[in-house]
Amino acid sequence: MNAVYGMFARPEQAQEAVDALRLAGVRAEEITVQSSEPLEEFEFGARDRKTAMSWFAALGAGVGMASGYFLTSVTQRAWPINTGGMPIVSNWTNVILIFEMTMLGAVLATLITLLVTARIPGRLPELYDADVSRGMILVGVANPGNAEAVARALREASAEVRRL
Repeated sequence: MNAVYGMFARPEQAQEAVDALRLAGVRAEEITVQSSEPLEEFEFGARDRKTAMSWFAALGAGVGMASGYFLTSVTQRAWPINTGGMPIVSNWTNVILIFEMTMLGAVLATLITLLVTARIPGRLPELYDADVSRGMILVGVANPGNAEAVARALREASAEVRRL
């Protein structure tokens, strides 16, 4: 793999590098930013914020609720017990199981959505440097079209340019 990247001590410098790379013609999706801590107050830290996880969790909760109701009502109708004139299927007694199935559906849908959107397992970083674990911020481009333009943009942002 061919990669050009720079290491930065401060997040402001990393943001300048991201801006310089965009001015050099690199698309935002091609820029890799890695840090040992979340930097959400910067533009590059909020890049992957959009997610449909809450919608999938609600859908999973709905499926769990429907399956909980189906499970309890089918079971009570399959083996009816003489309850002295009371209804065979009583929702008040089934609420606990329906609630638990609702939560199970929401949790499983959230977990599956997390694994799919984060590409786990099998997600390997294209770029990595051990200095990231020591508090540095990596900004780079894997397989750049114009490696010299990328290196020049990183140097303008006061980076020590490294290559893979």
